[in-house]
Amino acid sequence: MNDEITMLAAAALKGFAANPQYAQRFREGSALREWLQVPASRYIVAGDAGTAVERMRVLAGKGYEVGLECVGENVTDREEVRRVEAQYRRLIDLLPHGGLGRRTELNFDLSNVGLLIARDLACEVTDRIAGAAGERGVFVTLSMERFPMVDDILSVFHQLAASHANVGITLQAYLHRTAGDLDAVLRAGRKIRLVKGVYDEAPERALPRSSALNDRYVELARRMADAGVDRSFATQDPALIERLMRDGLLGGDAEIEMLHGVQPGRLRDLRRDGVNCRVYGTFGDNWYLHFLHRLAEAPETVLLALADIQDPSRIVFGGEY
Repeated sequence: MNDEITMLAAAALKGFAANPQYAQRFREGSALREWLQVPASRYIVAGDAGTAVERMRVLAGKGYEVGLECVGENVTDREEVRRVEAQYRRLIDLLPHGGLGRRTELNFDLSNVGLLIARDLACEVTDRIAGAAGERGVFVTLSMERFPMVDDILSVFHQLAASHANVGITLQAYLHRTAGDLDAVLRAGRKIRLVKGVYDEAPERALPRSSALNDRYVELARRMADAGVDRSFATQDPALIERLMRDGLLGGDAEIEMLHGVQPGRLRDLRRDGVNCRVYGTFGDNWYLHFLHRLAEAPETVLLALADIQDPSRIVFGGEY
């Protein structure tokens, strides 16, 4: 598959994901949802929190650290914010004390817990979730979102990090501002999850996918290692992972994180080589966007999805890990 076809296919899949009519039909339980259910199960851990915990327990038993996120979309209704908070409180109640491994994490976007309504609402909800998680020995890592939200997300993180030792933050390497943001985040002394960044941002705000972005990612990773903070490198890029290993940045408490269902064999090999590995699992019913974004990242996996539709027995949870 040449580069032009790959780019066009990825754009088409992202277009399907962004189409509100398709998303609405999915939510209404149409044939589209039924047709995609099987291939989506390669990436979506479960439809409910209880099943998600039991399945991630399987991966924890194999030596992986685990993270969980309830998939959803931007929330602009206070009642929906309460529902999302209740989902995370239920998830926390289902986890054993101490979590499923050395450091079990919950992940979520602040836009799912009220940030689009009011910054203080998102902070209050996250404060309650972090408090409940802390009592259980579970950690919370805030996701990073589009550029206009970065200041508010960092503000909420710094406010909560002052009173919750179990709160971490995600930073996006492609943003030009991140090198400066990292200084203050390092002073907070909390865990940092470093991603490349997936949102379409203007060139004056961010680097495109390139060797220059990998160079910046490695430099940020080196600063995190030198500071001695807990750190997670969330990437599925083989070339970047190789550089991190070659530069000695995957030792100690550092970890590689990959989304559930993406390159499980590669993550298994890294774990066997002694690298700390984390599987980021998503659960819930509203998985349309998440699934199509996984396909858009590697359009050749559309063939894998079609094979899964034809033969659902190909998918065995944890089998490739």
